[in-house]
Amino acid sequence: MIKVSVFYANGEGKHFDIGYYCEKHMAMVKRLCGSAIKGMAVEHGISGGAAGSAPTFLAMGHLYFDSVEAFQLSFGPHTNEIVSDVPNYTNIQPTIQISEVKI
Repeated sequence: MIKVSVFYANGEGKHFDIGYYCEKHMAMVKRLCGSAIKGMAVEHGISGGAAGSAPTFLAMGHLYFDSVEAFQLSFGPHTNEIVSDVPNYTNIQPTIQISEVKI
């Protein structure tokens, strides 16, 4: 299994609409990728490691697929539509990582 993670870093002047992301954007991704998505999760940053510090990331989205190929085949044809929705919820340039899930 692989996990595709999208990280939205915190910083001055950055904003993130978590409601839109959860209710509309991730629903759209699920609809477009269909049964290739084996699971998904969204995390909303609330704090850094030190008490009272700002979170490193305002949000993180995670999509689970059986393989990199399954991700590419299901996501690839819809990349433009998915990416064009980003300005509707944030001004942050996301960082993407694909990981192999070990546990």
